[in-house]
Amino acid sequence: MADLTIVLGNKNYSSWSLRAWLALRATGLDFDEVLVPLDQPDTRAHLLQHSGAGRVPVLHHGDLTVWDSLAICEYLAELVPSAGLWPSAAAARAVARSVVAEMHAGFVALRARMPMNCRVDRGGVGSSPDVERDIGRIVDIWRSTRARFGEGGPFLFGGFTIADAFYAPVISRFVTYGVRPQDHAAVSYMDTIWQMPWVVEWVEAAKAEPWILPVEEV
Repeated sequence: MADLTIVLGNKNYSSWSLRAWLALRATGLDFDEVLVPLDQPDTRAHLLQHSGAGRVPVLHHGDLTVWDSLAICEYLAELVPSAGLWPSAAAARAVARSVVAEMHAGFVALRARMPMNCRVDRGGVGSSPDVERDIGRIVDIWRSTRARFGEGGPFLFGGFTIADAFYAPVISRFVTYGVRPQDHAAVSYMDTIWQMPWVVEWVEAAKAEPWILPVEEV
């Protein structure tokens, strides 16, 4: 049994779980998974066994409990500095934290109208003026960070960071809802994330899940 355990929601629907899980994979540490199916009669009772917040994800490390996806990622970055979960240069790190915070708190229209769902094709569904503005802003973030900080590799800041973990569920949404930006850098970045072995592993597990949550099936 590993010293680290991550508590996740349904892999098909839980974008916040994916973010923390990707950061954990990037550390290279061994860990156990506990999956709590969402929107079931006993969901909240099970979640409250792991955190008073009653939400996923949750990270247990020994007797320490960390909840909230960003807090988990920050903890992992400090736990394994060699994983490079934040860029090493101060300017890049400041921008990375900014784009992560924007993702953590923003893009409400995109979240509401294009919920994460890895196993369906909903091309053309969910668009609205507010969603299009969110998409435009996301593409601008990808383009500008790749142009300024991406020389060292195919990710937003060269190597894989928390920023990539936070935007991976957006790419899942873009694939599901048929969003293909008219920007070469953005499309190349999307393809990089979507072809990552960790992301492929997550999506395959999501597609194999038996649960269907009607509220998430746009």
